[in-house]
Amino acid sequence: MTPPEALVDDTGNMPPAVSVCVDILKKRPDFLAAAKGRRQAMKGLVLQMRDRRDDCDTIRVGYTCSKKVGNAVTRNRAKRRLREVARKVLTNKGKPGHDYVLIGRAGATVERDFQGLCEDLRRALASVHK
Repeated sequence: MTPPEALVDDTGNMPPAVSVCVDILKKRPDFLAAAKGRRQAMKGLVLQMRDRRDDCDTIRVGYTCSKKVGNAVTRNRAKRRLREVARKVLTNKGKPGHDYVLIGRAGATVERDFQGLCEDLRRALASVHK
């Protein structure tokens, strides 16, 4: 399900030239390994990243929101927004062979406008990939 604010016309944005395979992180050890890597906190989200150093060229991404974000409805909405932001940004700016974890922030992830969240992720990616 695409959030209504994500239905902005993206004319001029070309899809990546190479098809990028994005997998979902589901196991706790993967999240813990990403937590030991680089991190960047932004206004709408927190990004954790680690280089897997393997020959696999997939991008793996995980999403998490603690109870500080709100009740179950609010946490699920925040995760849906993070999934859509990752779909739009990570396919272009993410690096193959890396794991990313997007963490929702209390109040900010749900209330921040969608373009602001996309820009937060772009700047966070630029910062962790320096």
